[in-house]
Amino acid sequence: MKQVCVLGNGQLGRMLRQAGEPLGIPVWPVGLDAEPEAVPFAQSVITAEIERWPETALTRELARHPAFVNRDVFPIIADRLTQKQLFDKLGLATAPWQLLANRDEWPAVFARLGDLAIVKRRVGGYDGRGQWRLRAEETAQLPDDGYGECIVEQGINFSGEVSLVGARGHDGTTVFYPLTHNLHQDGILRTSVAFPRANAEQQAQAETMLSAILHELNYVGVMAMECFITPGGLLINELAPRVHNSGHWTQNGASISQFELHLRAITGLPLPQPVIDNPSVMVNLIGTDLNYDWLKLPLIHLHWYDKAVRPGRKVGHLNLTDSDTDRLSATLEALMPLLPPEYASGLTWAQGKLA
Repeated sequence: MKQVCVLGNGQLGRMLRQAGEPLGIPVWPVGLDAEPEAVPFAQSVITAEIERWPETALTRELARHPAFVNRDVFPIIADRLTQKQLFDKLGLATAPWQLLANRDEWPAVFARLGDLAIVKRRVGGYDGRGQWRLRAEETAQLPDDGYGECIVEQGINFSGEVSLVGARGHDGTTVFYPLTHNLHQDGILRTSVAFPRANAEQQAQAETMLSAILHELNYVGVMAMECFITPGGLLINELAPRVHNSGHWTQNGASISQFELHLRAITGLPLPQPVIDNPSVMVNLIGTDLNYDWLKLPLIHLHWYDKAVRPGRKVGHLNLTDSDTDRLSATLEALMPLLPPEYASGLTWAQGKLA
């Protein structure tokens, strides 16, 4: 019997465990502070739900494990500097960027990149944390410890955001889901919409770019690539070397979910192309209390993470999938009064995509 240990025990590890049960694959999400002797890793395949982790007794042990899939890839993608260097090496379109070494560089930065600079910490930032949108008169907002530890990108005037979730097997086989349309607010994904057939030109460009990355890194498993839509085509924003929030709709909207696909890939099981027949919507639940009234709506699939509810914290998501976009839109309309007012804009955005 195959078994998997997941470095990290958050919601992604939880959903990988759930996906493993029907396959007969025990999946063990492991907290970073666990003692090595408490973790059944000796005969396991090792994966991770996070890009970077502190050095502990457990992580030192896992770093030596021969079955830690993608172990050497995580540091490349976890650092935005080396991630951007990878794009440049492969000739893949991304926003113009540079390392921000010291304050004296600001005049040259704005001269080269334009009026709006997007500053991102090289490591550790997520869901809008560790990021700044700065104009020339606002550069004092960047903390002193950001210099040398941040990259700066050109602010892109994009018309939309999409992500491609795909997987590569040990034999080099690749499969992809249709592009997912995403709405972010304050740096956090709020809502996603996916259709069985994406824009053919965008899908082809995205698959070509992500394929190049997967093969260059000899990556095995699921990876997500977030992109901006621009008049000149897609620009890669960033990568996630793991199952991804924007792929959660696949749990109810695809023949194989991203979580099952990842387990199949890393354990060497068959990797057929997932089948998607219907449009899907995913609504992130952020800092919102559990409300079982959501389940009065027949299209709603609730995925609750059983985490303490705090402002800004992802605590669950709702999936909706149906062949009739009018029914999906009507369900979103009925959902609005069952959620806090700040969700209305995301639900309205999804209705616009379905129209």
